[in-house]
Amino acid sequence: QVHLVESGGGLVQPGDSLRLSCAASGRSFIRAAMGWFRQAPGKEREFVAALAWSPTGTYYTTLSDSVKGRFTLTRDNNKNTIDLQMNNLKSEDTAVYYCVAEARGRITDDKYDYWGQGTQVTVSS
Repeated sequence: QVHLVESGGGLVQPGDSLRLSCAASGRSFIRAAMGWFRQAPGKEREFVAALAWSPTGTYYTTLSDSVKGRFTLTRDNNKNTIDLQMNNLKSEDTAVYYCVAEARGRITDDKYDYWGQGTQVTVSS
């Protein structure tokens, strides 16, 4: 059985940094896309970032425009983890963040086979 478990959420102030971690178990995702979505109160779920395997044999990162220059992704296939480093956080980054794996279609669409339970990130002064 596959599980994705997120950790690292919390309450921070604007301009602070936070690192979210997602640990996968149950199977390897070496060739699968892994990433993060988020959902703010009263809003639709939105794509944040993903790392996907390209036909050339390397990973490529895709970030939403709202987090480019502030968020980065790192992946450790030995540990089966994917981390989201969030810098210069803004109040509009407040949301529940979900780890995802195994995209069905475009990696920016929320058509992933596996989802974590979510971790809350609150940015407030």
